[in-house]
Amino acid sequence: MNYQLMTDHLIEWGNNHNEVRAILLTGSHANPNKQVDQFSDYDVVLIVQDIYPFHQNKQWIADFGEALVTYWDPLEKLEDYNFQQVRNVIHYRDGLHIDFTVWSVELMQEVISRQILPNDFDDGYIQLLDKDGITQHLPAPTYSIFIPTKPSEATYQKNVEDFFSDVPYVAKCLWRDELLPAKWCLDFDMKHVFLLQMLEWWIAIQTHYAVTTGILGRGMKHHLPTSLWQQLEATYVGADIEDNWQAFFATIELFRKIAVEVGTSLGYNYPHNMDKECVAYAHKVKATPHQSPSN
Repeated sequence: MNYQLMTDHLIEWGNNHNEVRAILLTGSHANPNKQVDQFSDYDVVLIVQDIYPFHQNKQWIADFGEALVTYWDPLEKLEDYNFQQVRNVIHYRDGLHIDFTVWSVELMQEVISRQILPNDFDDGYIQLLDKDGITQHLPAPTYSIFIPTKPSEATYQKNVEDFFSDVPYVAKCLWRDELLPAKWCLDFDMKHVFLLQMLEWWIAIQTHYAVTTGILGRGMKHHLPTSLWQQLEATYVGADIEDNWQAFFATIELFRKIAVEVGTSLGYNYPHNMDKECVAYAHKVKATPHQSPSN
């Protein structure tokens, strides 16, 4: 369903349901700086009189199509607010993907009274329907909430130290032929937590803190030079243990390159000695002969 048909359907649906007082669109469709395609989801915020019927009776999602698979968060409070919300992720059989967030009128009124937008709203929102003028006093979005800011030296140093704290663990797991914990620590922790953050800082510095790569680095390929992207690609391999050893050391090499450049740009010292000692330890583990288990 294209954007116009989808938004028209949402407005018509909201007008036909008295308990729905306003509908807003957030996410990529509401941020002019983000690209969308036919698979982009719709992030829809429903402002309703009472959120609980929307959680207790889930049949209303069928008004938008036949669901393929659904995910529902438990009822939970919006961070820093004393109001609960309903959130779900709905993939429909026709390819439509909607992430619904259901707020009470009281919650929206509290947000407006504080004049501070929650992150998802500050990243962009569009008012599709407002029967009572509830949302007319929302502050304008800045579209900048998810753009990385300059890290403090302590934050930078912690990122580097936490990255290298994984090195002995990955080395021992690979030596033991323990693929699953090695992969978790290497491909998730070292890359998606610490290397990804360092790459985001690197891109922020290159662009003067003007862009974001998106959740989970989804736009990373478009913001890295081809040579760096190819280095990152080379750190992803299959199940072979020797291939993972090579990917492991390639990950460290790439992290070092990026972290040194970030540190130099920010005037922070990179801990070369810790790096050298951790890498030496990993090579020592790799070279350790395997012995038959003792009885």
